[in-house]
Amino acid sequence: MDNRDLDQHVKQTMEVGSKSFAAASTLFDPLTRRSVLMLYAWCRYCDDTIDDQVLGFSAEQPASSLVTERLADLRTQTASAFAGEQQSIAAFAALQQVINAHGLRQQFAFDHLQGYAMDVDQTHYVTIDQTLAYCYHVAGVVGLMMAQIMGAQSPAALDSACDLGLAFQLTNIARDIVEDAEAGRCYLPEQWLTEEGLSLDNFADPEHRQALSRIAARLVDYADPYYHSAYQGLAALPLRSAWAVATARRVYRAVGRRVKQAGAGAWQQRLSTSKLEKILMLATAAGDVVISRLQATTQRSAALWQRP
Repeated sequence: MDNRDLDQHVKQTMEVGSKSFAAASTLFDPLTRRSVLMLYAWCRYCDDTIDDQVLGFSAEQPASSLVTERLADLRTQTASAFAGEQQSIAAFAALQQVINAHGLRQQFAFDHLQGYAMDVDQTHYVTIDQTLAYCYHVAGVVGLMMAQIMGAQSPAALDSACDLGLAFQLTNIARDIVEDAEAGRCYLPEQWLTEEGLSLDNFADPEHRQALSRIAARLVDYADPYYHSAYQGLAALPLRSAWAVATARRVYRAVGRRVKQAGAGAWQQRLSTSKLEKILMLATAAGDVVISRLQATTQRSAALWQRP
């Protein structure tokens, strides 16, 4: 696959897979945006491979191998990309270009694959710290890889990037509680379920929506300090990258607030933001970038979850 075909592939992957982030990604400078799309294509491919989907949607054909075998293949192919071997699959050719352009850390990529392993093993999460560990593997470490692409290397900047990934994933979990349950997955802390009189067997039942909405609201509130930490890290990024990240931050945070406001009706439809709302957030995010540079504080709360 030549570069032109690869560029078209990763562009389509982003547009279909994540409309929210696709909108924000247009703010990156061309070279950064290309690498961001390349990384997203690899992440999307890994996710779809484990879930037997195509760009986040159910595949027409049944899986040809066991999920554990697919995960092993992903690890082998990822190691091959880092070893500099020629890649025949577009997602791994894309990953290899990111590796070559930005010196992507192999540990970050394998930390991300570990998140899929947690899904494969159907890991249960008893405490919020365990849920956050899952969030780190599936999203926080993606923030770390994104930060490398944007040229951020300081520990404080990496912490902020990781925190934004954690916030995004906590928001996703709150929004998708019922959808995940239908797929046999639960990322909620079992302790929180118990406190509401729920269990892993019944938490998603329609009659428990009110109790479930309180847990979702709690998750949204829990994400707030991580969104704040991400805001503090904007000043460490190049201007256009900071604007893109600030926009994505506002869009996802708005989705979380919408989940909280919807209460027991949060799962009647998939909540999102409109095109007009995204445009307005582009403008307000520009203000975030300017103010963050004037404040220029990078002190992170010690109470936040510490990445490995």
